[in-house]
Amino acid sequence: MLQVLQRALMQADPRLSRFTPLPRILSFDDFSNGMSGWTALTGNYEETLDNVLPAFRGMYAPQLSCATHWDTGSHGGLSNSYALKIATRSTRGALNLVLKRLTFPEVCTIQVEFYAAAKPEANELRLSDRDVGSFGILLDLQDPDRTEAPGRRAMPHLKYRNARDGKLIQRWQYKSSVESPHQVGTTGETRSHPHFADEGWQDIQDGHQILCYNELPTKLNWHYVRMAVDLRSMKVTALQCNDRHFNTASIETMVMPAWPNLACMLNICLFCETATDKRCFYYVDSILVSGDWGHE
Repeated sequence: MLQVLQRALMQADPRLSRFTPLPRILSFDDFSNGMSGWTALTGNYEETLDNVLPAFRGMYAPQLSCATHWDTGSHGGLSNSYALKIATRSTRGALNLVLKRLTFPEVCTIQVEFYAAAKPEANELRLSDRDVGSFGILLDLQDPDRTEAPGRRAMPHLKYRNARDGKLIQRWQYKSSVESPHQVGTTGETRSHPHFADEGWQDIQDGHQILCYNELPTKLNWHYVRMAVDLRSMKVTALQCNDRHFNTASIETMVMPAWPNLACMLNICLFCETATDKRCFYYVDSILVSGDWGHE
C-alpha cells in the first residue's frame, strides 16, 4: 500500500513524474533551485598546488545557466529557467568533469537519471554537429569498511562518443582499464590518477545510437539518460538513453583495491569533451539518484 501511495505522489509531481526511480530517493536536484552540491573536480594535492596532475588542471566549476545564445536569447531548462552548465576549454580534446560527492546508506542498487543536452559554442553559422567529442557519466564507488574481505574501489565509466577527427561516431562506450595511480607529495598519504583520459574506451555491444541534434548549434533538445549499478557486484545493470535500453552484459567496470578513507563513497560525475578548438557545453536540467535499500 505504501509503494502505491509513493508512486501516486510522484506521478502527481511534474518534476518527479518524468523519472522512474527505485523505491528510495537519495537526492533530487532541480538546478533552478541552485547548485545542489555539484562542484569542480579538483586534482589531489599535498602542501602545494604545483603537484596537481596536468590532467586535472583544465577542470573548473560548473555554472548555473539559462542557456543564452546570440540568436534565440535565453533557452532555459527543460521546465524552468536554469540548467547546470558544464563547459570545456576551447582546445581540441579538452575535457571538463563535475561531480556531486555522496555516500551510500546501504549496499544495494543505485540508479542515476537525468535530462541533458550537449552543444558546441555557437561561434560559427553552421550545423556544428561534429564539434562535440563526447559526454558521459561515471560513478566513483568504494566498498564499506569491512575486515572480512579486501575492499574495492570501482568506477563504472560510460560515455557517448559523438565525433572524432571530423567524423561522426555516435556510439556508447565504456572504460575498464585502470591507469596507474601517481604519488602526490612526500608523505605517502596522497595519490591521484587521471582515470577519465581518452585512451582505453571500448564500444558497448550494439551501442550505436543517433541522437537528436537540431539544425543549429543554438537549438537544444533534452535527452533522458538512466544508469544503474549494483553495489554488490559493482556492475552496471542498466543503461538507457531515450527509447534505447542497452545490453549491459558486456560492460566491464574499472576496479582497483580500496583506497584509504573512502568507505561507502558514492561520487556521481558528469563530463564532456570537445572535438575541435571550440568550447563544448553540457547542460543538465535535473538529476535524480535513487536506490532500493530496505526493499529486499
